[in-house]
Amino acid sequence: MHLWSYSSALNGRHAFESSALNASHSAYRWALEALLVWLPLLFHAIYGIAISFEARPNIRAYPYPRNWAYVLQRVTGVVVLLFIGHHAYHVPIQVALGNLDPSDVFSEMCASLSSTVSGGIPAVAVGYLVGIGATCYHFANGLTNFCFSWGITTSRRASRRVAGCAGLVAIALFALGASSVIYFATGSRLVLGWPSAPTSPPAIGCGDLDGKKSKAASALVTSERLASLEGSEAR
Repeated sequence: MHLWSYSSALNGRHAFESSALNASHSAYRWALEALLVWLPLLFHAIYGIAISFEARPNIRAYPYPRNWAYVLQRVTGVVVLLFIGHHAYHVPIQVALGNLDPSDVFSEMCASLSSTVSGGIPAVAVGYLVGIGATCYHFANGLTNFCFSWGITTSRRASRRVAGCAGLVAIALFALGASSVIYFATGSRLVLGWPSAPTSPPAIGCGDLDGKKSKAASALVTSERLASLEGSEAR
């Protein structure tokens, strides 16, 4: 759901704010997120770290695919933990603390992911791509292992089917997340944006938010904000 809501940025700032940020006005949003998202993630992280310390990889003696999958599951778990921690600290936690206004999240993501280090490399964007890739692999392999451990798949054929389906879902999720990251970093769309309502204001992209914004882009930003205010008053 998080990847889906952030992919709404492909339709511009107004669509992103409507999809990803309107929920922040709910009085129960943070309680629900803490109960259904952050606490389970915290438990999973602590449990995963404990298991990783007990792990005894033997890929040198037995370099089989399942042994490599076992090791990659632990490695990607650490990468996912660092990735989620970085994103949570810089966006949701800052919004919750009042240090980042919800209406500035779009421009903050554009600025952060488009920033470069020496050589013009967008290090933050690359880190996000690695983090999303690790998350998708961890999810797919973890789901396959869960089905086998709990007796849902009782044969190799069933396990291969579950692994194939989980892999396809992981690829789709990575494509969705990577499209959003590349759009925030470069302003280029790998896929088309989702269909917009006829009454939606013109889309404002990351390219319209730089320091030398044109008058036309400024007018578009103003029209988006006016449309948002009118929509709020209508509700």
